[in-house]
Amino acid sequence: MILSDKKILAEIEKGTIVIDPYDRSYLGSNSYDVHLGKYLAVYKDAILDAKAHNEITHFEIPEDGYVLQPGVLYLGVTQEYTETHEHVPFLEGKSSTGRLGIDIHATAGKGDVGFCNTWTLEISCVHPVRIYAGMPIGQLIYFPVDGEVEHLYNKKQNAKYTERTIRPVESMMWKNSF
Repeated sequence: MILSDKKILAEIEKGTIVIDPYDRSYLGSNSYDVHLGKYLAVYKDAILDAKAHNEITHFEIPEDGYVLQPGVLYLGVTQEYTETHEHVPFLEGKSSTGRLGIDIHATAGKGDVGFCNTWTLEISCVHPVRIYAGMPIGQLIYFPVDGEVEHLYNKKQNAKYTERTIRPVESMMWKNSF
């Protein structure tokens, strides 16, 4: 079951969902539109290693936009900082974004209960496309949780993405044991 606009508003009033900055005009029937932040990043190396710390280079999207190229993985970030204390947040691309050939996440569309941060986006495209900081990029939908959560994400000792940021964050796969 997905939360409706009225339920999202009620949860924001209770403080179980936090969106900053928040603008009521971005609340849809059952989702909230999020926007592309001003920073992108790319990996420094052509070959990535799941057991190594793969470093990234950050850059700011110019005012006149930036042209994404096919075959490149860009890490982006939402303008919005969010907190979700009693629901499972999902970030999905907007249909208008998809119709430009932009995919905003490779696999990581689901957040955990207790996630408190901006969202790092795994952006790719099928043909060159100019993007802009502040453009609508995705939408958050919220699902209720059935049962009590034992370990909120922001309280887990092994949580890797808890440091508040306005820039995209690289993969922390290398911190896992395998």
